[in-house]
Amino acid sequence: MTSVLIVDDERDLLSLLDFNLRQAGYETMLAASGAEALAQLRRRVPDLVLLDLMLPDVSGTEVCRSVKAEARTRHVPVMMLTARGEEVDKVVGFELGADDYVTKPFSVRELVLRVKAVLRRAGAGAVERSPESVGAIRVDVEAHRAYVAGAEVVLTPLEFRLLVTLMARVGRVQSREQLLTEVWEMSSEIETRTVDTHVKRLREKLGEARDLLETVRGVGYRLVEPAERR
Repeated sequence: MTSVLIVDDERDLLSLLDFNLRQAGYETMLAASGAEALAQLRRRVPDLVLLDLMLPDVSGTEVCRSVKAEARTRHVPVMMLTARGEEVDKVVGFELGADDYVTKPFSVRELVLRVKAVLRRAGAGAVERSPESVGAIRVDVEAHRAYVAGAEVVLTPLEFRLLVTLMARVGRVQSREQLLTEVWEMSSEIETRTVDTHVKRLREKLGEARDLLETVRGVGYRLVEPAERR
């Protein structure tokens, strides 16, 4: 059974999420603090972490950073919950490797659907066939690893899926709306800056191959072969 670690210091919300996720067929692990969440993660690796940012002891950002820093857990998707809706908070969350970001108050039904979408993305990895390499960039889809000039680059699950999606359509422009639908599996009506944040982060991680990921002003992004660069 797919397991979800729910981390929130609001006991009523913790119980509500626990009930609804169990009703949806998930096994749940509960933590009411950051320290308790880290202890749970040491005992067992869940399939997804549903993480409140505003915790009373260890902050949610620190828990997320720990999840993404550990080799045994860095593949685990993290969905952040917070009462704060400022764009800067979202950017920080995504830069830490969060896969989704939900602002309180939220619809529990929508949250469960988003949990399913994030888990589906994580399980599917890269559905489309993509070339193994584009210029200095190489991916090993089965091992879920990416390399630039032979050196491994550590990517979050979303960054990896974004890269593989762009590689599968090398040379073709992908709009932000297309990427939201294909990579995030979300409605294109959701804020497209989410895509910009991830592309910026991915480009930084690609190092010497960063210029292969081009911005097509007013349209979107594309990955190109070195010979096709303008």
